[in-house]
Amino acid sequence: MGVSVATISFILNDKAEEKGISSKLIEKVKKYCDEVGYRPNPLAQTLRTGKSQVIVVILENIYSRLARIIEEIAYQKGYQVIFCSNNNRDDKTKKLINLFKDRKVDGFIIAPSPNLESEIKKLAEDQFPLVLVDRYFEGVEANHVITDNTLTAETVTEKLVQQGFKKILFIVPESTQSQISGRLKGYKNVIAKHSLQEHIEILPFEDKSLREENNILKEIISKNDYDAIFFATGYYARLGLEIIKSNFPEYLEDKGIYSYDDEILFKLFTPSISAVYQPLELIGQKLMEILLKEIDSKEELPKLKEKVVLECEFRDRESSLNKVSITPQ
Repeated sequence: MGVSVATISFILNDKAEEKGISSKLIEKVKKYCDEVGYRPNPLAQTLRTGKSQVIVVILENIYSRLARIIEEIAYQKGYQVIFCSNNNRDDKTKKLINLFKDRKVDGFIIAPSPNLESEIKKLAEDQFPLVLVDRYFEGVEANHVITDNTLTAETVTEKLVQQGFKKILFIVPESTQSQISGRLKGYKNVIAKHSLQEHIEILPFEDKSLREENNILKEIISKNDYDAIFFATGYYARLGLEIIKSNFPEYLEDKGIYSYDDEILFKLFTPSISAVYQPLELIGQKLMEILLKEIDSKEELPKLKEKVVLECEFRDRESSLNKVSITPQ
């Protein structure tokens, strides 16, 4: 072809533009590679550069929208992404981390399961590019991108109080994870501020019986000793609304409802369901920005880690309005 190996390498690794290579030559090289069926050898590239161009993202299965955002950003930067759902299980998360760490991936984005503190600490101490998402561990110095769970829960609870609701039922999973404890703290702060009585129902984090006809969530909802429900997770909100619509449809008109996490169908529901929206686009951008900075660091990773706390959006709809006079906002 009469083209140097270095020039071909720049073109095939999407660095032609920054090296000032002409579009004509780029087209020529790519056309030739297509004709001969050439594909770069990923293993050889890893050995030469020390990078696999692979990022592993370990999330709960509720983060599909965030996964798409991360994937798009990674693709634009020349990285492939391996997504794994850990179902918030420690054993599964540990196996995934060890599996991909041994395969020399470039970095991790992890929504850590409850008892993963020692594994995350080891990754951080080993100078492995890492960003935690949604939750973190107080005793581990690691990058994280989260939303302000306490402030968000305070705001939702205050909104319900200002709409006239005094008996606000808070349905929350049993967990010591930072995001859940933050939401519980926020609810309690506002209830105490207004000298109201707490109505808290704590459910097992993983309870498959919640999908059965007669379950603890249905029993809780049936008690009817509250005037509003604040679901601490979108998962509980979905299950709760299914139960209400099937068994207690009058509650949709009688009681206030707010969900932490929005769902696409919530605005189409009757009445439309108020919900917290976490800024997924910004979360994805921050995660990739921090991770790529660590991956590209030529020296040791920074000792001071980035701890990003973002604000949520409140989508106030019909379900959280005073039931005496419903006027959509």
